[in-house]
Parts: sequence; structure tokens; C-alpha cells
Amino acid sequence: MRMSKLGMSAKEFVNDFSKENIFRVIRDYGEERYAYSIANNIVKERKIKPIESTLELVRIIKNSMPQKALKEKGHPAKRTFQAIRIYINSELDVLKKTLDLAFKRLSTFGRMVVITFHSLEDRIVKNFFSDLCKGCICPKDFPVCVCHQKPLAKLIAKKAVKPSLEEIDKNIRSKSAKLRVCEKSRL
Repeated sequence: MRMSKLGMSAKEFVNDFSKENIFRVIRDYGEERYAYSIANNIVKERKIKPIESTLELVRIIKNSMPQKALKEKGHPAKRTFQAIRIYINSELDVLKKTLDLAFKRLSTFGRMVVITFHSLEDRIVKNFFSDLCKGCICPKDFPVCVCHQKPLAKLIAKKAVKPSLEEIDKNIRSKSAKLRVCEKSRL
């Protein structure tokens, strides 16, 4: 679950973090509606014995959800594992830094294209592009612009481009993909 041997492992996360921190990570990064129940059961189980494997964690997650939720599409542990991975690897912070660095290196009229696979990633990219495309930041009640701020970029596609049904049939992993594009303006 981690991208390098450095830093915390998922095993350390589930065995050492407080219930509140586990809950927060699963809720915020996994957008899991049963985050509190999952965090609570992780803490209960690790009091008996440390959680050693992903299969043990999957069992705990499944036991933390109502039967109706287990029948929903997708694996019940997907969001929790995703949340732990995003947290351990600081993926959202890395994305923010990378977007900023990439845009700074982009040539005038160069296009920045980003594909995201998760709603949190997409929100970060969408807001980043939106901030770049803002012009004047003066209060609306100012009669004349005094900030003289110019947009740094313009959106090429106003909304995220999503895969077609044909693309999804050929490549199921593309189902959650969203593509966003902006073009660097002349300064």
C-alpha cells in the first residue's frame, strides 16, 4: 500500500493509530459512510491481537457493514484500502505540489492535461485549474478593477471529459476517469 519502503505501512496504521484518526482517514480519504463502525471494529480487533494481513482487515471491514451494503456494487473494502493508501503515501499533497511544479514548467500556450480516478483528486485538479483561470479578485462592489490580476490559464474543456461507454467496455478501469485540460496564457 505504500509507494516506498520509507514511512508508515498500512499494518502500522491500523495497529497504532487512534480510533479517531482511523475514522477521520477512512471518512475523509475514502468517503466511506461506515467509517466510524470500521474504525471502531479495527480498534476492538487489535486489542485481541494485532492485525497482520489484508485478509484480516477485509474481514473486519465486512463485519462493520450492514448486509445491504455488502451487496452493493464493488468490493466492500475498496474505499477503506484506498483511504489508507492515499493517507500513507500523502497522495493528495503530492498531487498539489506536482500540479504547481508542472504548471510553472509549462511553456506559454502549453496545455496541461490531467486524468484523475478519484473524486478527491478531481476536486483538487478542478480547483487548481479554476484558480489559474481567475482574473480579477477585487470585491464585486468595486466599480473598477484595482488588482489588475490576469488569468494565468484558460480552460480548454469547461467540464471534465469522461470516458464513453465504448471506452468503458474496452477498459473497465477507465470508468472513474476524468480528464481536465487547461492552457497557459501569455503573461
